Amino acid sequence: MDFSKNKPIYLQIYDLICERILNDEFRSGDRVVSVRELGIELGVNPNTVMRSFERLQNKGIIATKRGIGFYVCENAREMILEEQKTEFLETEVPEFFKKMEMYGISFEDLIKLKDNR
Repeated sequence: MDFSKNKPIYLQIYDLICERILNDEFRSGDRVVSVRELGIELGVNPNTVMRSFERLQNKGIIATKRGIGFYVCENAREMILEEQKTEFLETEVPEFFKKMEMYGISFEDLIKLKDNR
């Protein structure tokens, strides 16, 4: 995985796990790779991975089964979608509209673009 310098690595790992859940690589009830395994896979310190897992736990996306590992929670997919939808609407959409206005792009231009696809 190539990490961006614009975002902390633990948040990028958090996003990666969320993406894997959304892509059904990890489904509700599935065991998630261990902190150590993921650290080796990504070439990062296990403490960084643990920080990501703690965030996932705090959000109710994964849970730990003592001595066994981390598992995907039942409503994880829905929780991730809701979080990402909120983030998209609060950060990306306002920036998108700002750029539309700045570049003189109309809604009709968007509709034409969509129709041409």
